[in-house]
Amino acid sequence: MNRLPARLLLSLLVSLSCVLAMPGASHAAVYAQIEGTGSTWSQLIVEQWIADVDANGMKVVYTGGGSSKGRKDFSQKSTDFAISEIPYQGTDEQGNADTSNGREYSYLPIVAGGTAFTYQLKIGDKPVRNLRLSGETIAKIFTNKITNWSDPAITKDNNGRALPSLDITPVVRADGSGTTAQFTTWMDKEFPSVWRPFFGRSGLTSYYPRKGRAIAQAGSDQVMNTISGFAGNGTIGYVEYSYPVNKDYPVVKVLNKAGYFVEPTDYNVAVALTKAKINRDKSSALYLTQILDGVYRNADPRAYPVSSYSYMVIPTGKTDSRMTTAKRQTLADFLYYSLCSGQTKAGDFGYSPLPVNLVQAGFEQIGKLKQADPAVNLSNRDVRSCNNPTFDGKNLNKNKLAEVAPQPAACDKTGAGPCGTETGQNKPSTDGGGAATPDANTPAAPGGGGAAAPSAPGGGAPPAVDPATGEVAAPTGDTGTAEEVYANPTELAAERPIDSKTFGWLAAVLAVGIVVLPGVYAASLRRRRRPGGAR
Repeated sequence: MNRLPARLLLSLLVSLSCVLAMPGASHAAVYAQIEGTGSTWSQLIVEQWIADVDANGMKVVYTGGGSSKGRKDFSQKSTDFAISEIPYQGTDEQGNADTSNGREYSYLPIVAGGTAFTYQLKIGDKPVRNLRLSGETIAKIFTNKITNWSDPAITKDNNGRALPSLDITPVVRADGSGTTAQFTTWMDKEFPSVWRPFFGRSGLTSYYPRKGRAIAQAGSDQVMNTISGFAGNGTIGYVEYSYPVNKDYPVVKVLNKAGYFVEPTDYNVAVALTKAKINRDKSSALYLTQILDGVYRNADPRAYPVSSYSYMVIPTGKTDSRMTTAKRQTLADFLYYSLCSGQTKAGDFGYSPLPVNLVQAGFEQIGKLKQADPAVNLSNRDVRSCNNPTFDGKNLNKNKLAEVAPQPAACDKTGAGPCGTETGQNKPSTDGGGAATPDANTPAAPGGGGAAAPSAPGGGAPPAVDPATGEVAAPTGDTGTAEEVYANPTELAAERPIDSKTFGWLAAVLAVGIVVLPGVYAASLRRRRRPGGAR
């Protein structure tokens, strides 16, 4: 009685197994768990990517702990990968070795974002959600030169709005942090006369010097929790923008070189990183690492000054004792998803997707996994079909996100506002559609303000924007140099196509199994019930 449906089911299952064995699909079934530690700056989006690929059989474990820990764990071969905002330093600030300890590796760009300054400050019982600060004021706050919220420099940044007389409590990282390294690099480059006397020398540090009223906490989540806690009034700290967005907490609008106060939305970070220079020397230990001087000084009114991107450190040695074909395949496919479809989620999480040339650079680094082990399958991958919000396959020399980034609101300009809109909402502050309005409790800008279209620094029409790149046209005399390599779309040498969704073939196979099998089985039952259908 049951032989026919059993044979039918067996036949169809065999057919499905043949489909799974087809080129381009078979490699996905051979995975092994991979483990990494490192950056908490990148952790929120990485955890989302891990959840996304889990249904496809990829098991990825990531535990954070800070960039310094990630680099150290990788060097000791206790992990399969690391994530860090800065490369190996050779020797760290404490005189300890900061190298891979001979383990072969490559840096791979993973995600971009802005280091945000989140805070808790109340006037009476009402939280302030539209605070503005210049870079110099921020540097002085974190070096104990400005210690009260009523300081005249803060009042000036906020166009005359006086804040309560309340001690400022900086919240810094207690652990070795890439976020700290990025923040202190910015201060060292832009405000050396403020930072270096406090630090005692020039350069960056991953371990923030805790002095005065500062509180130190391990990890971005603990910094965020301390600031947002019941005793957090008067605190300010630095974290990746995703943390206050996730907590619905305000961030400082930072003054950029164009004279506008902006927050690190994905748009403003994308614009800022069009001026990131990249080390393209493949013989250098710092290949693909970022040089952010141009980002800090980007003259575009939309640019967020403290923008950067994070790296994954991947093992590339043929004889790496931790790596197997299955592990390398898991790492390769996880990275393909992260660099392409995964980037579509960056903006929603408070990050900014990588531009096309960084994705291409990432593809090149993934190729080293196959060089180490030819059994790794990297077929059917091409950056041209990569589903990334900054570019498309029709015009790879176009940064879509930077092109559509709105100009800042008029009330965000120095001498105007502050705008009355809340920060930390992951939305651009713009005059378009009335999204930004002057704060009714602050002095009006000279000559009025409010709904006027954003103007160029010094007044006049909005700055001209290049329709191809989304960049503001360079001022007269600023022609740039041909040798500079920016984080804009660059010439591509595409080799491997990539699906715009995670392994679309798997969804198709599952659909066949779900839709066809029940129908065939039901048909067989109907035949069995008809006269002569039984055996």
